[in-house]
Amino acid sequence: MIEVTKDNFEQEVLQAEGSVIVDFWGPKCEPCKALMPEVDRLAGEYGDKIKFCKLNTAENRRLAIGQKVLGLPTFIVYNGGEKMEEISGGENCTPEAIENLIKKHI
Repeated sequence: MIEVTKDNFEQEVLQAEGSVIVDFWGPKCEPCKALMPEVDRLAGEYGDKIKFCKLNTAENRRLAIGQKVLGLPTFIVYNGGEKMEEISGGENCTPEAIENLIKKHI
């Protein structure tokens, strides 16, 4: 899992080959923290098929706003620099929903 910031987001996500899933999270977001072990498990399972990145929105607020992330947690799949699909909110970001999102884009 690659930690992305304003310094490497373009290179790691927007210029990446193939699909990239970005976990937009915050240190004060309890649903985000609860999902981390599951996201790590999914990264281990699907990491050879889709690139996994995570972005701390508290440290990269402008970047998150620029990507139109309005709530946490948010998972966005990019391909060729384009936003393909996203899920957002604690009730929508279940481990099953995240896995289904990954499977649609690998």
